[in-house]
Amino acid sequence: MRIGNVGGRASLIVDAGAIDIDRASGGKFPADMAGLFECWGDFIAWAREGRFETGAEAFDERSLGAPSPMPRQVFAVGLNYRDHALGEAGLKELPTSPLIFTKFPTCIAGPYDDLPLPVGNVDWEIELVAVIGTRASRVSVEDALDHVAGYAVGQDFSERLMQLSGGMPQFSLGKSFPGFGPFGPWLVTLDALDETNGLAVECTVNGVKVQGSDTSQLIFPVNDLVSRLSHVCTLLPGDVIFTGTPAGVGNARNPKWFLKPGDEVVSTIAQIGSIKQTCVADPCQ
Repeated sequence: MRIGNVGGRASLIVDAGAIDIDRASGGKFPADMAGLFECWGDFIAWAREGRFETGAEAFDERSLGAPSPMPRQVFAVGLNYRDHALGEAGLKELPTSPLIFTKFPTCIAGPYDDLPLPVGNVDWEIELVAVIGTRASRVSVEDALDHVAGYAVGQDFSERLMQLSGGMPQFSLGKSFPGFGPFGPWLVTLDALDETNGLAVECTVNGVKVQGSDTSQLIFPVNDLVSRLSHVCTLLPGDVIFTGTPAGVGNARNPKWFLKPGDEVVSTIAQIGSIKQTCVADPCQ
């Protein structure tokens, strides 16, 4: 099942187009994604019955917003792919616990929004994004995925000068400029995915493949991350987790490669879809 944010309205995405959830349910479920997460279990049960009062309508994919446009908490994970941790980052051994930081919610953007480039060195990081569907507090690894609404494709854009400035890294600030957290194009429920061999992950810049891996290479998989986070913070419906990026970031290249106005970044995860950002000069700088 695919659930999208079409023009600000929660919608089921089917081959024929989008089914407006509020209208199709006769008002039983809210029109906005934030409200829908608050009754996620009931919504999923209703959607699986397939008794809709209205049908699908064609829509412009450019109208898609982030599947969770106003999350209360946004978590992110560093050094969570084997090739990125041991290769690019130069670690001698795999970490025994995940490196967690936050992206501030105002960085969240839609799957096709332009990316305003601040002054500095802006880098790409394709990531599998998990969105919480039901409240999770101190859940086990075995039960953790029961609290996940679905997965999406994301980009953890990073301004490296800010991120690495000062005596200690400023991960949260360097990764929270406007537009630095796009994800989508929609939310795919886990029962619609075959993760037997992982989900292929690929990022291109101007058509050049810069990152390629699959989610089987995650050091800490999604269920582990959700469980660990829930033992510290209560995870709320609509919360977002950027789960880490594979090797191929611009900052690790020789010579280094950073984004500039006019560049096009396309991020694709198998069985989910693609998002695309066009880099533009920040009009405020």
